Amino acid sequence: MGKIRYAIALISIVLVLSPYMVSAGTTGKIAGRVVDAVNDSPLPGVNVFIEGTTLGAATDLEGEYIILMVPPGIYSIKASMIGYKNVRYEDVRVSVDLTTKLNFALESTILETGEEVTIVAERPLVQMDLTSTSSVVGSDVIKNLPVDHFDDVVNLQAGVVEGHFRGGRSNEVMYMIDGIPVNDVYTGSYAFQVENSAIAELEVISGTFNAEYGQAMSGVVNIVTKEGGDDYEGQISTYIGDYVSNNDDIFWNIDKINPTYNLEASLSGPVPYISDKFSFYVSGRYFDKEGHLYGKKVFRPQDQSDFSAANMSDWTIMSYGRILPFSQATADSLINSAEAEPMNPEERITALGKLTYRITPSHKINYEFLLQDRFEKSYDHRFRLNPLGDYKRYTNGYNHSLIWTHIVSERTFYTLKLNYFKTKHDQYVHEDPYDERYVSVRRLQDAGANAFLSGGMQMWNFQRSTTTSIGKLDMTSQMTNHHQLKAGLEAKTHKLWLHEFEVVPDGVNRISPITAFNNNQYTHYPEEFAFYVQDKMEFDYLIVNAGVRFDYFDSDGEKVIDTSNPEESPRERVETSSQFSPRIGLAYPITDRGVIHVSYGHFFQIPRFDYLYVNPEFELYRLQSTVSPPPNSQLNTIGNAELKPQKTVIYEIGLQQQLSDDFALDVTTYRKDIRNLLGTEVFQLFTGGYYAQYRNLDYANVKGVTISLEKRQTQGIAGVGASVDYTFQIAKGNASDPNDAFLNKSSGLETIKQMRPLDWDRRHQINATLTLGNPGDYNVSVIGRLSTGFPYTSVRGTGAYIENNARKPLTYTFDLYYYKNFTFGKLNYTGFVRIYNLFDRLNEREVYLDTGRASYSLTPYELSYIHPRGLNELEDYFVQPDFYSAPREIQIGLTVEF
Repeated sequence: MGKIRYAIALISIVLVLSPYMVSAGTTGKIAGRVVDAVNDSPLPGVNVFIEGTTLGAATDLEGEYIILMVPPGIYSIKASMIGYKNVRYEDVRVSVDLTTKLNFALESTILETGEEVTIVAERPLVQMDLTSTSSVVGSDVIKNLPVDHFDDVVNLQAGVVEGHFRGGRSNEVMYMIDGIPVNDVYTGSYAFQVENSAIAELEVISGTFNAEYGQAMSGVVNIVTKEGGDDYEGQISTYIGDYVSNNDDIFWNIDKINPTYNLEASLSGPVPYISDKFSFYVSGRYFDKEGHLYGKKVFRPQDQSDFSAANMSDWTIMSYGRILPFSQATADSLINSAEAEPMNPEERITALGKLTYRITPSHKINYEFLLQDRFEKSYDHRFRLNPLGDYKRYTNGYNHSLIWTHIVSERTFYTLKLNYFKTKHDQYVHEDPYDERYVSVRRLQDAGANAFLSGGMQMWNFQRSTTTSIGKLDMTSQMTNHHQLKAGLEAKTHKLWLHEFEVVPDGVNRISPITAFNNNQYTHYPEEFAFYVQDKMEFDYLIVNAGVRFDYFDSDGEKVIDTSNPEESPRERVETSSQFSPRIGLAYPITDRGVIHVSYGHFFQIPRFDYLYVNPEFELYRLQSTVSPPPNSQLNTIGNAELKPQKTVIYEIGLQQQLSDDFALDVTTYRKDIRNLLGTEVFQLFTGGYYAQYRNLDYANVKGVTISLEKRQTQGIAGVGASVDYTFQIAKGNASDPNDAFLNKSSGLETIKQMRPLDWDRRHQINATLTLGNPGDYNVSVIGRLSTGFPYTSVRGTGAYIENNARKPLTYTFDLYYYKNFTFGKLNYTGFVRIYNLFDRLNEREVYLDTGRASYSLTPYELSYIHPRGLNELEDYFVQPDFYSAPREIQIGLTVEF
């Protein structure tokens, strides 16, 4: 950890020696020109300021001004000068990392008349300084959409397919909260949930991105949270929900009450009795959902039925300790009378607190705290009649961040960010491995193929935690009216701890020794360091974003030397890795309403850290398969701490064009070349068996085009707003899953290196939104999605095995949100209704490989003369509710604000 300590010390030195700095990724900029309304001559010395803040600037000799470090939001901007009427713009929107252009034309007047001209600004439909594809969604937009999670907003953006940004794997996205990375490096996904009500602005970068962003190959999601203001504001919101569907033949218990409960609240304002410079924002949410996938408590894990006899009349059923002779009538009676049990429930508590201390107009400190506690289960079809035997999953964590901002001058400021977070994940049936309720693993074998389990339980106890410390210094100086220089340093240290073991109740030891394949434990301390520099050049005829980034990584791991005998092989420490990645983007305005952009960049990312350290003792199971495999890794695979960064080269060209006052078009085409992707290499053991190790072997390429059309919502009693975007994309690679080569070997299939559609290769996707109403009174919004199916590997026919050679069925869905505002006394109320999957569409997310449909397989017809060795009939097992999207859900709620 010594190198990173030096890096953190270096950040402190730079903080002292470099007073030309600014925060990256959390603020925007306002710039423009002030002229005389009569002769169009520039006016120097005009004061331009943001009302309600201390932010402002004076125009130079050319009448130009720049206001830096503007938090995202909607503002009123005023320009004033002696001898001229004041001009005030209202509803001016500022977004993260972008420049809001605002020009003033002042009319001369008699001194001290107090005359003022007020102009209501309109949100620009074309962002002239955008050099790559980026979408910015404000809190005012989010609250008007039928979305419950920030992921829902992200997936509405063109080029994003269920978490995959432009054909990349799902863990290739950097998630940030207030400009600080919050990815859990073990999984590659975000570590913390930020509720929609706490989001001030959400930025989604799906194209190339500037050098300030690292450890991402496909995109960036930056969440800027709200902070307290000068006035007290509060909100309490609650809703209840339930599924309303006629598909009770697929979704058990859906005709009963399957409740969802939600309660969230927020409060903000000045801290009482301390200072008007001290403000706070706090919010919290409790969410409890039973889900739409249910099982029946026909069996306990301890039950021991006997289906081994050749004659079904000799079978016996044990149901909650009762022993019954088998008959189909008895089986049906047990299933129909059993109590329903939710199999994909979720219970979540989240909280966010933010303190803001404005020490002076030029010094500000933010402290933010995040907390989450989550329980959930994931549906496993085998346990549908034995639901208490499946895993429970618990996730909890906390995040501390401290941000100090110092404004040195009107055009210079810096920000130092310190962050510490920890997440912990536990997965087990019973926390105590010595719990007497654990039963023999043989209970998982009492029922046969195509039969629901009649007893038994998941046998592994999995625990892990990730602790990350971050020091981040972002620097910017508006050196001239045309050059904004930005630079930054970032140091990260991680602690990854994992312990997983199989509980063996009938073994000599209930927990096997650490040298066994079914007991793994490690602690690693990987380190990262990065710096970047970039220049944003803004001219009337051209905008350029150019920069370069350097990344360094030390995995703190070892590798085996003898791959033919990894268990006994000597080991050596792996080397560190580093790389430079250049980025450039151009925006060329072609008219005052149109701009073309071109961008290019190299992007690197370390693979998910679990692939570096999995199976830390390099232990192998000679039988190659087991009835109780590890829950979060492949049996007989080993990690590789020497994995190199995966690399993507992205090219993009696009056009933004405003078609009229309310309509705008955006067309972008892109290509991605992806190398050093994670894969598996299969090794032969000297004993004759085999295993796999993760290597940088796979590759892919993506090409596509997005077309977006937006209509700005008109004002009035029934204002209409709409947007529609279409994505055509081809995503091909030699493997969708890093484990493909090993899984093919285990199935007796040959791995052929060829470019095939990736699992998430969705060729056509349309997202559309329609908004109708007056946002201050009522509003109706509808989101529609239409998509062609993902590929799958059909086994129909007798031809050669070809991966992803067919397509799943087309999917579509519509969601609706309606709210009505009203006032009673001093409080504002909002009643609302949200309906997900409005038409109760059965979208087939997974299919049977022999038919390409979720609704049926040929197996029950081909084996109709055979009864499964279990309680159910054959066709019942082939009704899989998890193959479909969730049925219609209706939520009804009330929000109270002051």
